[in-house]
Amino acid sequence: MATTPSVLFRGAASTSSTTLYTVPSSTTAIVTNILVTNTAATGATFTIALNGTAIISGATVAANSTAFFDLKQVLATTQTITGYASATTVNFSISGVALV
Repeated sequence: MATTPSVLFRGAASTSSTTLYTVPSSTTAIVTNILVTNTAATGATFTIALNGTAIISGATVAANSTAFFDLKQVLATTQTITGYASATTVNFSISGVALV
């Protein structure tokens, strides 16, 4: 089984729940960290869920700030990471390891 460090998602948040990553077939993914950056002059809220279960729900990221979350969460084939924010000035960077 090959282990590959991976960017699972990097980009701007949507204001409605959106699939950010789906684990490919014959793969297991381990989410290792999440960075949430707010580039606006006012605070914003965000939610991130792993396979339908919110792991960060309605959290606030302050104006012009970044929030860091270190974790080790396993996702099996076809499971998803979803997320959204109260403003499109919020960016998500989700990293992990893919086991193929």
